[in-house]
Amino acid sequence: MSASAPLVLGIESSCDETAVAVVRGDRSILSHRLAGQEAAHAPYGGVVPEIAARAHVEILPALVEGALADAKVALADIDAVAATAGPGLIGGVMVGLVMGKALAHAAGKPLVAVNHLEGHALSPRLTDPDLTFPYLLLLVSGGHCQLLRVDGVGAYRRLGTTIDDAAGEAFDKTAKLLGLGYPGGPRVEESARAGDPKSVPLPRPLIGSADPHFSFAGLKSAVLRAHAAGKYSIPDIAASFQQAVVDCLIDRTLRALDMAGPVDALVVAGGVAANRAVRTALERLAEGRGLRFVAPPLWLCTDNAAMIAWAGAERFMAGHTDPLDVAARPRWPLDPQADKVRGAGVKA
Repeated sequence: MSASAPLVLGIESSCDETAVAVVRGDRSILSHRLAGQEAAHAPYGGVVPEIAARAHVEILPALVEGALADAKVALADIDAVAATAGPGLIGGVMVGLVMGKALAHAAGKPLVAVNHLEGHALSPRLTDPDLTFPYLLLLVSGGHCQLLRVDGVGAYRRLGTTIDDAAGEAFDKTAKLLGLGYPGGPRVEESARAGDPKSVPLPRPLIGSADPHFSFAGLKSAVLRAHAAGKYSIPDIAASFQQAVVDCLIDRTLRALDMAGPVDALVVAGGVAANRAVRTALERLAEGRGLRFVAPPLWLCTDNAAMIAWAGAERFMAGHTDPLDVAARPRWPLDPQADKVRGAGVKA
């Protein structure tokens, strides 16, 4: 294979999606297989780590075999194996990383240990060849809510982060509170379509504050109180909650743009980037600032292996590989030099 377009097998298992993909460095997605676990976790209203890890063990070998067959390549044809090494649920991360190590060792190929967040951060470049560095990234998912200036592969400057819950986590907990089921984000969005976003008075935490940090715990508590009051419909609460999240994201992103310096685009990635209300608001913000707005296709916003393979390809082409004894990491910040945010937990 060409050194400028390596063929990379990617493995993702950081949460409740098991996925394998084969991607070429010229942005060709040759295959992608994904197995979800919604039915297994639905009775609990959220992801159970032990159940997730067992499911990864059971399905991953078949997904690898299927992805290689779909791509019409053999393991010997692969130039590198990329696997999520963190952050995430440590049991699931270990399953995928060990599989990646085994495949790399068996085939005599390099291993690339990928930061799951870098997979999201670089995923827009997989489908948009015109996206160049630097850009401002809103990384918004179930476990993370951050604003970063992306200057290159492995080069991230964190401008803002959540001091408590991530936006996606707030969506999930709101869905559970309202009895909407799992997965929470899509269920809240669906319910919100029938509601009035102005009907329920809800707070917008940290709006107007100097640093572009986020806080969603208070908003989640306000949803609990509104639901307990018994005078608002479920769709109205869902719509009002979703609008409050959108307002917070827009205000904080505007503040980050003021701090970031010159950037070529506003980029959104992560599972919450699949929310159409969030996308529409960010697109308008970018247009108002004269910036390109870039978001991956909806299927690339949620956890997937194509983004891991692509991040692996970008790192491989930049000369980065990892030893087979590289450790799985439950926490792994993109910007390890960033100052700790007062009040923030380990997810920051």
